[in-house]
Amino acid sequence: MTVTSPDNPPPKRTKPTPRPARSARSTTAVQPIPPAAPSASGVTSGSATSGPGNLQPTAASEKIISGEELNARPAARVGELLEAVPGLIVTQHSGEGKANQYFLRGFNLDHGTDLAISVDGMPVNMPTHGHGQGYADINFLIPELVQSVNVRKGPYFADKSDFASAGAVDIDYVSKLPNNIAELTFGSFGYQRALAAGSTAAGNGTLLTAFEADKYNGPWDVPDNVRKLNGVLRYSQGTATDGFTLSAMAYANGWNATDQVAQRAIDQGVIGRLGSLDPTDGGTSSRFSLSSNWAQSSAYGETKVNAYVIRSSLQLFNDFTYFLDDPVNGDQFSQTDRRTVYGLDASHAFAVRFAGIETQTRVGLQTRGDDIDVGLFKTIARETLSIVREDSVKEGNVGLWADTTARWTDWLRTTVGIREDYFAGRVVSDTPQNSGNAQASMTSPKAGIVLGPWYRTEFYGNAGYGLHSNDIRGATITVDPNDKVTPLDRVPLLVRSKGAEIGIRTKVIDGLTSTLAVFVLDFDSELLFVGDAGTTEPSRPSRRLGVEWTNQYKMLPWMTFDFDLAYTRARFTNFDPVGDFIPGAPAWVASGGVTFGADSGWFGALRGRYFGPRPLIEDDSVRSQPSLIFNARAGYKFDNGLRMQLDVLNLFNAKTNEIEYYYLSRLPGEPIDGVADRHVHPAEPLAVRLTLAAKF
Repeated sequence: MTVTSPDNPPPKRTKPTPRPARSARSTTAVQPIPPAAPSASGVTSGSATSGPGNLQPTAASEKIISGEELNARPAARVGELLEAVPGLIVTQHSGEGKANQYFLRGFNLDHGTDLAISVDGMPVNMPTHGHGQGYADINFLIPELVQSVNVRKGPYFADKSDFASAGAVDIDYVSKLPNNIAELTFGSFGYQRALAAGSTAAGNGTLLTAFEADKYNGPWDVPDNVRKLNGVLRYSQGTATDGFTLSAMAYANGWNATDQVAQRAIDQGVIGRLGSLDPTDGGTSSRFSLSSNWAQSSAYGETKVNAYVIRSSLQLFNDFTYFLDDPVNGDQFSQTDRRTVYGLDASHAFAVRFAGIETQTRVGLQTRGDDIDVGLFKTIARETLSIVREDSVKEGNVGLWADTTARWTDWLRTTVGIREDYFAGRVVSDTPQNSGNAQASMTSPKAGIVLGPWYRTEFYGNAGYGLHSNDIRGATITVDPNDKVTPLDRVPLLVRSKGAEIGIRTKVIDGLTSTLAVFVLDFDSELLFVGDAGTTEPSRPSRRLGVEWTNQYKMLPWMTFDFDLAYTRARFTNFDPVGDFIPGAPAWVASGGVTFGADSGWFGALRGRYFGPRPLIEDDSVRSQPSLIFNARAGYKFDNGLRMQLDVLNLFNAKTNEIEYYYLSRLPGEPIDGVADRHVHPAEPLAVRLTLAAKF
């Protein structure tokens, strides 16, 4: 049996419109990009920030979700709105200011590894983070500002790189609101939210402002005492293809946390189901950013440039093992991460007719730098006892990419792409033996084919290589930072992934869009930097085979049904007597619901989400319980712009868990070696929230 790390679970062990007739004479003249022909999905991809050119979907699992769809979903927390992504589960095992935990395609993605998230062109994932590689905190998102969510899965896209092997979610904000809005929400367990947002003409452009304030205690015996402030200021001119935006965002949060607790403590009556084993856990976080998006179209194609600077900080206090490591002072520890991130994403797209074949080519440059101060400390009641490690890290990467989509016939198009990534950095550690430089590069080819549409149906095939980076401290480490003596092996800075997918998308039934995708995804090694211990744990190669079925049916102009079902078989691929199951990897995931309403009058939604059981150790002898939770919404929109809305969360008061782990911990009086047990974070009980809103 392998005992896993609680907050960084074992490496996922843990943590047709007719086309114009072709000219008989071929030409290589550069032409403007033509509008994309409707596909079976009825949508085209590309936006102000997410990518150049209006390219049709190239994979069955690709999807665009509108802001309207996103905001129609009742959800307990902002991160859960991302469950609009088919097959994605978003949970929380700690306080409401901490990044969510993500599950997709048989991955326990911890706090973001292998799920690349961006907002308004800025990356959310943080490499070499104090709490976990790829840490993606989405708590600064203001849902009412979302224009669209562009979803792509698998390592098949040349413009995606680090953290995107399982999927990529690009969230774009609006530049102008149709109306100014003001909202107040009050609910169970001390929930309060205020939002004001609007846009106005300013010179030759539009100025958009938004401000949000949240307070929340939650149902916990130790109140969360969430205190969140969030704001956006954005100036824009022109359009998404000829114009620019300049945006400033600011976010700050503080909270207490009831982390996962040992199940035996609940069973023995030491604490209640909503109790805490360390009331001083919690944290603070902040994020400030300045970004700009610029786009220009001409006879030579379309150019887009996105630049950003982000300043973020996080301090966490966690205690997952209680008195296992330190029987006297306890095992609370603090993780800190303060960084400045700066980056540039530039691309150019152009169309060329070559030998009578229409092609669309995109080329791009992406670069990012992180200047990081990161630390791990042993604490008691948030007071520092000792330093485990402190590091100053400078890390950067450069990516060059290109892809070409060719339409060979009205029913055949192909995409081929290639990407070259280079990563490098330097670690200056308080333990000199763990200082050093690291660098690595990888070339990642991609390819895809689309057949159709026939009878409003398209067939897709995709394959590609990808990667994810590891915490650079693991690439320079030589000794255990706890005792400064025990030798440790270094790990590669980059890990190769490779995957393939075949699928079908059809609209043969009026109003119904249905997709089916079968995929495989391999990793050479699922390596994990365990932030709680300050070390890197190598893991084994893995393979995931899965199928996703996604359906959206607009039954009436004012009513939509959706249903998504996903199954994944996740296994380690080399032999080990401990077993080949990947702890935390979900097999079955499902969600569905109905949404109804128009511009005025009654509206509402009912949604359910099923999170299937997962193996918690490699031999599958300990499994998590499944989870089925329903949320509901009902409201009325008045003709004068007023809106009343009631959300009921966990409608049937399911007593289930958000998350479960299995590892060693020790309560006072227990054997010194600890007890292996299930550790759980309960789902919050039934709660109601009333929203009063106005548009003007």
